Amino acid sequence: MQIKPNCVVSITYDLYVNDTNEEKAFVESATQQTPLVFLYGVGSMIPKFEENLLELSVGDSYSFSIEPEHGYGIYDENAQVGLDIAMFDKNTLPNVGDVLPLKDNQGNEFRGTVVKLTEQEVIVDLNHPMAGKTLHFNGEILEIREATPEELAHGHVHGEGGHQH
Repeated sequence: MQIKPNCVVSITYDLYVNDTNEEKAFVESATQQTPLVFLYGVGSMIPKFEENLLELSVGDSYSFSIEPEHGYGIYDENAQVGLDIAMFDKNTLPNVGDVLPLKDNQGNEFRGTVVKLTEQEVIVDLNHPMAGKTLHFNGEILEIREATPEELAHGHVHGEGGHQH
């Protein structure tokens, strides 16, 4: 069986990144013991990631790179905001590097990374942590199966490696 839309795919991967001509830095991996299991074609993965896996079969190895504009976007120097320090408890101010859960005016949730503290503001970077980075993946296809009707209706994998109800 080959990877195609509406299949449950189980893979290993090693992810490395670089944002300029630097050497690749290791970020994370999924192993045979803890694979990445996902429903192919429902928008839960980066589209270029799925595109590179299309039609691969169990046992196939892969290695590919995804440029920032097709991954988590180009780093936007202007995507920093200052939050009034009065919004925070003076005894538990965030530290530089902390990731804050935030909501916009429509109630959409997102995260921002604290990059600076001043006496008046907490400066938060709203870029995705992987923005501006070229992603390098290599791994192996472990398992492919047809998704169940329930998985398709819910838009995610059930059972081992997936969502439990």
